[in-house]
Amino acid sequence: MGVDDLPVSETVVIPADELHWTFSPTGGPGGQHANRSSTRAELRFDVAASRAFDDGTRSRALRHLADGPVITIIVDETRSQWRNRQIARRRLIDRLREVLKPDPPPRRPTKPSRAAKRRRADDKRARSKTKELRKRPRIEE
Repeated sequence: MGVDDLPVSETVVIPADELHWTFSPTGGPGGQHANRSSTRAELRFDVAASRAFDDGTRSRALRHLADGPVITIIVDETRSQWRNRQIARRRLIDRLREVLKPDPPPRRPTKPSRAAKRRRADDKRARSKTKELRKRPRIEE
């Protein structure tokens, strides 16, 4: 594992040469520093072409990526290019961990228990009685 490799999990480590960086000046106010410094960091990672995944992991990741096989992270939050790079790396790790999470187990349909049905009926009766007591009394002639 190289210095700039990106460890996503114990089994997945993205080689540094698969992380494609682009830097540009940030927009908006900031004076001379903003006009001269390329602090905006754009990180692109192609999941389909990566050698960091085995076939099963890659297919699961591609299935969960809605916007295509290339993940793009853009950060221009700080005035430091190094800090923006760190934020982008962290966001890519978070995104990949979310995508690689195993699917939840399928839901098994269940029925309410007899006690739950009884409690529901009792609650309905009590609520009905409360509302009945709020009504204007009937005058019998």
